[in-house]
Parts: sequence; structure tokens; C-alpha cells
Amino acid sequence: MVLLEADDLVGAERFGVSVAGAELNVCTAVARLGLRAAFASRVGTDPFGMRVLRDAAGRGMDTGLVITDPGRPTGVFFKEIRPDGGRRVHYYRTGSAASAMDVPDAAPILARRPRAIVVSGLTAALGPGPARLVAALCEGAGDALVVLDPNLRPALPVDALAPLLPRVGLLVLGQDESRVLFGESDPARVFAAARAAGVGEVVLKGGPEGAWYAGDSGPEHVPSAAREVRDPVGAGDAFLGGYLAARLSGAAPGAATRLGAELAGRVIATPGDTSGLPAPDVARALLRDALAEEGAARR
Repeated sequence: MVLLEADDLVGAERFGVSVAGAELNVCTAVARLGLRAAFASRVGTDPFGMRVLRDAAGRGMDTGLVITDPGRPTGVFFKEIRPDGGRRVHYYRTGSAASAMDVPDAAPILARRPRAIVVSGLTAALGPGPARLVAALCEGAGDALVVLDPNLRPALPVDALAPLLPRVGLLVLGQDESRVLFGESDPARVFAAARAAGVGEVVLKGGPEGAWYAGDSGPEHVPSAAREVRDPVGAGDAFLGGYLAARLSGAAPGAATRLGAELAGRVIATPGDTSGLPAPDVARALLRDALAEEGAARR
């Protein structure tokens, strides 16, 4: 979607404009680290849709899986930056092109034979069609790693995601989400509940408390890399993109978690969902460092 943001939505005369969305943000981080990323969605034939396509391509993504829909608009959302530093987000995506996605959209994605397919609970929350699409991608993934970021929202029933867990190879979620999905926030109990549900690999995010990954003897903690907090939106997507790119490149879970934390820390220090990501040369150096850490092993 296209994002418009301002300090005061009521009185603002000018807005900052960018392109954002959970899966797009993840793909941005993956591409920035030097891996191949393809973005799959639907946009309208309006100027906002053209902006999404232009921006995604400019971030180094393959946009060949994006369908343009002449009968529906591109979704937009507005972010208000509040005096206390908080953010209030307003979505306008009912009837959007992306809300019309459904099971047939899975075929061209699966035909690419990707190494990983990233899906979000936000997509499933767009409506019955997108929810069916997410389920079809999980069921038809074959050898591809299914990556789920729950991104739980009030509009998304937990039972829409629970049946997908046995097909999920990597689950990255926050403690607020783990309480809803598993009734637990303690890392050891969350990991045990996820394994019992059939999940392959789990990373638990604790916001300013850092994150936990599954080590050989139980959950291992990685502290937050945040130095300054200006805009927390997009930090979780950057974390997931960094972790996934590192794991696909052969990094061990600990090194991948540290890379994800580093990207998240940079994103929250800068306004905008992805503007805080390091430049490509810096990002690729960070990935090389993660691969060089002791214990790195190819998946």
C-alpha cells in the first residue's frame, strides 16, 4: 500500500509519502542484504499502484508477480505521529485490489519454486479470499520454507492461523502474539507450544527486551540493538527479513537473530518503515559478518 504520514492528520497540509506493508518490508530487507526477493500482490491501475510497482522495483525486488486490477483501487493508509511518540495508523483497504486476492493467485507464486514463502496474518485479515490464498500457499509450498509472521490484529481470528502452523517452517512472533496464539509468553513454553503445534523453527520477539531463539539447551537471548526509538513501525519486518536472509545464506540461528536485531534497531531510529535500513554495501557486510560467526552452518 501507499503510506501517507504527518504529525497531525487533522491539520496537516503536507504528508510524507512512501510505500509500505508487512511482506513488502520483509522483501525490502531481504533484497537489501543481497538475496533475490519477489513481491506478490495486487494493485490498481491508479497512480498509487504505479508508485508501489516503481518503489518495489527500485528496492531491487522482482515485481513480475504483482497483478494490476483495473476495477479496484490500490490500498492506502495514514500514519499519525503523536506528541508522545506513539503512532496511530488508519487503513483504507476495503475493496482494494489486494483484498480480491484468492486461491488462483497461488499458482504463479508456487511455479517460481521459491526457497521461502513469507506470509502474514495481515494478508489473511483482508478477507476470505486472501485468507484462502495464504492457506493455499502454505499447503502447496512443497519444499519451500513457509515463513509466518502472525501480525495479529483484532480483525483476524486466531483460528484462521492455527490450522496453518503444521506447515510453517519458520514462525517469528512477538510475545503479545504468543499470548494469543499459545497462551504463553515465556520463551521456553512458547517454543514448546509451537513445536507441539508442528512448527519447525521459532523466534520470539520481546520488543525492548530483545529476542530469543532456540539453542541446543533451550531458549537463547539476544538483546535489543536499539540505540534510539523514533518510529517502531516496520522494526519487526526488518528483523524477520534479516533473520530469514541470514538463515537462507547459512547463518546459525544466533547469528541470524543478531542480524535481525541490528536491522530492527536501525529501522526504529528513523521515521518510516524501511528508511532506516543500511545501504546495500553496509547490509551485505553485516550479512558476511553473520556468516563468519562461529557455528554458522548451511541449512
